[in-house]
Amino acid sequence: MWRIEYGKGANDPHLFSTNNLHGRQTWKFDPNAGTPEERAEVEAARENYYQNRFKIQPSSDFLWRFQMLRERNFKQEIPAVRIGEGDDITFDQATAAYRRAATFWNALQSPHGHWPAENAGVNFFCPPLVMSLYSMGYLNVVFSAEHKKEILRYSYNHQNEDGGWGLHIAGPSMMFTTCLNYCMMRILGEGTEGGRDNACARARKWILDRGGAQYSASWGKTWMAILGVYDWEGSNPIPPEFWTYPTLLPFHPSKMLCYCRLTFLPMSYCYAKKFVGPITPLVEQLRQEIYCEPYSEIKWSKVRHHCAKEDNYYPHGRVQRFMWDTLYNVCEPLLAWWPFKKIRDNAIQFTIDQIHYEDENSRYITIGCIEKPLMMLACWVEDPSGEAFKKHLPRLDDYIWLGEDGIKIQSFGSQTWDCSLAIQALLAGNLHNEFGPVLKKAHDFLKISQVRINPCGDYLAHFRHISKGCWTFSDRDHGWQVSDCTAEALRCCCLFAMMSPEVVGEPMEAECMYDAVNVIMSLQSPNGGVSAWEPTGAPKWLEWLNPVEFFEDLVIEYDYIECTSSSIQALLLFRKLYPSHRRKEIKNFITRAADYIESIQYADGSWYGNWGICFLYGTWFAIKGLEAAGRTYHNCEAVRKGVDFLLKTQREDGGWGEHYTSCTNKKYTAQDSTNLVQTALGLMGLIHGRQAERDPTPIHRAARVLINGQLDDGDFPQQELMGVFMRNAMLHYGAYRNVFPLWALGEYRTYSGAVALPKGFEP
Repeated sequence: MWRIEYGKGANDPHLFSTNNLHGRQTWKFDPNAGTPEERAEVEAARENYYQNRFKIQPSSDFLWRFQMLRERNFKQEIPAVRIGEGDDITFDQATAAYRRAATFWNALQSPHGHWPAENAGVNFFCPPLVMSLYSMGYLNVVFSAEHKKEILRYSYNHQNEDGGWGLHIAGPSMMFTTCLNYCMMRILGEGTEGGRDNACARARKWILDRGGAQYSASWGKTWMAILGVYDWEGSNPIPPEFWTYPTLLPFHPSKMLCYCRLTFLPMSYCYAKKFVGPITPLVEQLRQEIYCEPYSEIKWSKVRHHCAKEDNYYPHGRVQRFMWDTLYNVCEPLLAWWPFKKIRDNAIQFTIDQIHYEDENSRYITIGCIEKPLMMLACWVEDPSGEAFKKHLPRLDDYIWLGEDGIKIQSFGSQTWDCSLAIQALLAGNLHNEFGPVLKKAHDFLKISQVRINPCGDYLAHFRHISKGCWTFSDRDHGWQVSDCTAEALRCCCLFAMMSPEVVGEPMEAECMYDAVNVIMSLQSPNGGVSAWEPTGAPKWLEWLNPVEFFEDLVIEYDYIECTSSSIQALLLFRKLYPSHRRKEIKNFITRAADYIESIQYADGSWYGNWGICFLYGTWFAIKGLEAAGRTYHNCEAVRKGVDFLLKTQREDGGWGEHYTSCTNKKYTAQDSTNLVQTALGLMGLIHGRQAERDPTPIHRAARVLINGQLDDGDFPQQELMGVFMRNAMLHYGAYRNVFPLWALGEYRTYSGAVALPKGFEP
């Protein structure tokens, strides 16, 4: 059986950590683990998932929960609560439902204090890693037979009925993801007719029926060129020379969103090197399997702009095509000849130096799972026996996650983010004295996970921003500052500082809080909004040059409703603790941030959510942020419109249900069923919009849905995807199904004003 482990790897000579690997979560296969009954239960969960895979695509994170609950001998002792139609909800019933949810969730806390959970769901995360390992000859070194079995299981489970794979596990099939998954299945040992339910044959038919692999989006062409099943001549140029230009130029990579530039950094290195893996018999076979014409007869220069309609969410415009054609037909031929070749050679060295800097400052985790295999491959291309490549290998485990649907590659883990939200959910019900040991461990996790230094050396010369005092999305070793992760973690630490140390532990040092405030305030834009990773300022027209056909708003950094709201809430709590620290600056920050939130409201009263689906998520953040800034239903038209939006979108059963296509439509799109996470968001939006002061009925109806939706053990059922990035890629946040209903029930019990509180109870 597979088992999750925490903080392992300290004895690996190529693994480095800034906090003794605190928060690291990895999976290991133990052939001797588990009783026959336990193994049978795991296999039953896997088969059940496969049989129902088209109904609910996200996994229920069964494997680690199964392990943790068994190790803790968890048994729910609190009786289930059920509310009849038209029945009032008593304070005792609300308390019981909340306590049941909290008791279940507390049993899943890791020894390190966080809650492990899946953060995955994108179908092109895993194939590049498999393809890079195959090209380097390390596939069998890194992946055991059990790894390969579970990777293939994931592919079978998320293959669409038409034979292809979508960008994400709920999406329609695309050429890009189908080509990569087909190649991956063949690399992992499946034959042309192999795979469960003829997976390979069905995938190949999907590809050929739509013209062949040359119609893949650009990133697919890059990875297939690296593997050797596509020719670099059929790709648009990725010139490393851009990195050597003066940073004053508006199109210098330093102006790009960090994820964009750190994807194209190693891509440009591999492109300039024209790296191609070994042409093995399998590669030769793949060349004949995924094209409608003989590989040797394809005119590669003619297929550079080919892109299947399924992939072409963000089409290349005329300006961009002219740029690619100029680079391809004029610049690239020149750079192949002396003296211009020296420019190319210098650019190649510059890019690999940048790669090494980024690797060292992330302890070889890199910024994310898209960049990880590219960075690792670039280090291997430079020196297959070098220390840089060796340091990459042990950090692959940080990305691997296992569910009943198989092995998937995580974006990079969501330990800090999930922990910060879970803490607030556990505090919302005002039962913190009952949860003291759990809260103390979570508090310690946050304190240990704060980043304590800036990137090393001259970080500005490497296009990096300050990180001292921040929290990352995952753990301290990752190193990359994120404004909302920092704000939510700071908010938790401020709340703990206002509580008894005997219950939640000693408060965080003031200087550490000051550092966190510095990071947050450094990311506010002139318009008052707050960006996620780095300051904004690049011209919007750079998006015209977005080379990725399936993502939107990829090229530059933006301000986000979530980051802005979280920052307001954190700074206001911080100000209560340290009212004299940067007093005027914080006051101005909050005013400008609240103004920004009001300015980006949609006409229907909603706000667009960038990291969750979608308008319900954004509206909850907006109302909370405005309320924290003193703008309520009584004095703020934006809040009144937001509440009206929530009331209008509430379903007949009292819940809410929003479809993920809201993210791409940029318009609220209802789904046919109620979702409990979105119901929790809607409920909390109404609570913070002071709905109980006018008519508590919508709040009661929503709470009834949550209470009746709770399972017998206190868990909540897994439903649809709840996360998103770059408008078009949906993510599965495995913790959300527990955290948000728990949080909403806590607020309903304590703060809603809708439940009759017992005499003497003080929230």
